[in-house]
Amino acid sequence: MDTSNRLGGTAFSPETAYLNTSNCGLLPRGAVAAVQELAAANATGRGGQGAGSFESVDAARASFGRLVGVPAERVAVGNAVCVHVAVVAGSVPSDGEVLVPEGDFSSLLTPFSVRGLTVRQVPLERLAAAVDARTTLVALSAVQSADGRIADLPAVREAAAAHGARTLLDATQAAGWLPLSAGEWDYTVTGGYKFLCSPRGTSFLTVTERAQETLAPLHAGWLAGADPWRSTYGPVTELAPDARRFDEPAAFLAYHGAERSLALLEEVGVETVHAHVTALSKRFRAGMAEAGHDVVAAGDSAVVGAPGLGGRQEALRAAGVDASVRAGNLRLSFHLYNTDADVDRALEALAG
Repeated sequence: MDTSNRLGGTAFSPETAYLNTSNCGLLPRGAVAAVQELAAANATGRGGQGAGSFESVDAARASFGRLVGVPAERVAVGNAVCVHVAVVAGSVPSDGEVLVPEGDFSSLLTPFSVRGLTVRQVPLERLAAAVDARTTLVALSAVQSADGRIADLPAVREAAAAHGARTLLDATQAAGWLPLSAGEWDYTVTGGYKFLCSPRGTSFLTVTERAQETLAPLHAGWLAGADPWRSTYGPVTELAPDARRFDEPAAFLAYHGAERSLALLEEVGVETVHAHVTALSKRFRAGMAEAGHDVVAAGDSAVVGAPGLGGRQEALRAAGVDASVRAGNLRLSFHLYNTDADVDRALEALAG
């Protein structure tokens, strides 16, 4: 396999043209080794107290914060995006309105609807214009899972600020390749197992200092204490003064891997990854246009949806190309371990 323009050197070992990071990112060798090492230690009793390292959890927390431009004190760790969203949903008044894009990912939307809140859906391109006096919270994905469209993020923030609405950004399909400043949003949520190349069971919530006071730590346990080791019995009397009060208990195996994955992304740099993946996306979109195929994400997105081509997934797989089908679109997504040769193989398979 041609690796001439892959980032990260030999950190990854794909055996296919893996264009499916929007479904699940590949783990770098270092993350795999860290998980295996801890699992082996747990099997023999050498894993130590707690069978894992809180230091690894905090290293991953800090690394994620640097990747999205906020200090570690503003980052809470967890296991799933929907749990973080549920905490935010619990802060919305019962008569409040949540404004969302039509067809956004269900893990972002459902925690609000099951609370019985008013959830108003509008087309993504009209989201900023739809913010008004009724809007309590605007919740959206930075990059749409189904087709790779990128929201007009500055316009949404400006509209929300003008109407006094809070903002929640789901960065699951963006963090790791799209430069972001999480501090520009009241809350962000991010699943770690896609473009952050971390194991499933890793997720992150960021909360601005101002917005922290709007949330209740609904699932707080001993780790939410200001001094966790003095908070192991009885109700926690003093919560952590920062976003750690919103932590879910971390899955050590997953976070030992995430520590290595996030460190690698930091080493490469989000700006470098962004330039790489958007060049691959541009190459793919140009090839699709030459072949007469439409694509949804016409801008600089690492995720591209091709309407009407969902039935070609098996043909791609037979040619050694891994992709997804979402909302009827054939969806391809590009990351640091992909190369021009991967793009060309996909185009050749679709041409065939």
